[in-house]
Amino acid sequence: MKHFLLFYKTSPDYLERRAAFRQVHLEKAWAASARGELVLGGALTDPVDGAVLLFRAESREVPETFAKTDPYVLNGLVVSWEVREWTTVAGETAATPVKP
Repeated sequence: MKHFLLFYKTSPDYLERRAAFRQVHLEKAWAASARGELVLGGALTDPVDGAVLLFRAESREVPETFAKTDPYVLNGLVVSWEVREWTTVAGETAATPVKP
């Protein structure tokens, strides 16, 4: 398994529009967590201009599919997104641990 970071860039009116889509977005996120795909996720603060979601999966297709079907993306609250593979080497859940 590999780690992937999904970066969201949110719209200027994200906070004002979020409530209408938040329940469905959170249901989607918690379902991904229950499947063991989503490790952590949440909005950035100061300023609230994006979010970061950490996935554990075999391929980048998992976070890409999440983004492509996320109500925040589909309804324009997220104006752009990017998936980056993250080579994790330290910590109990590192995908490729390298110990000294």
